[in-house]
Amino acid sequence: MNFGDILDKWEKQSPAGSGYERDAAAFRDRDEDASKEISLGERRFRLRRKKPDASVDLHGLTRDDAWTALETFFDDSRRKGYEKLLIIHGKGNHTAGDAPYVSEAVLKDLTKRFIERCTYAGESGYNPAKGGGTGATWVILKE
Repeated sequence: MNFGDILDKWEKQSPAGSGYERDAAAFRDRDEDASKEISLGERRFRLRRKKPDASVDLHGLTRDDAWTALETFFDDSRRKGYEKLLIIHGKGNHTAGDAPYVSEAVLKDLTKRFIERCTYAGESGYNPAKGGGTGATWVILKE
């Protein structure tokens, strides 16, 4: 019996969807997954370095107004196909903390909570000091 005969016999005994086709499909799927990971990694790297497509300044807004402004800003930005946003919320150094439950950085904390709850907000972070430092948060929108 030659090798071709052995393979034919093996293929006939194996259930459908197994053998070479299954192995080849597994390698194709693995290669496609790897290329997706590379492209996602490249996208993240590019977007971290990119300047924001749009920004919103929350200074002077109440909590409710700031939340509404963020909802509108994110929805509009997503519709326009923006990839990276900048939220200017300040550092909270001048916030009056009369009540014990009031955070020193009200808008900064509110921004963090909004990003955590927004389903299409991805990675976020702060700019270097010359770009606002911890007084402004950048957000990469998910595809």
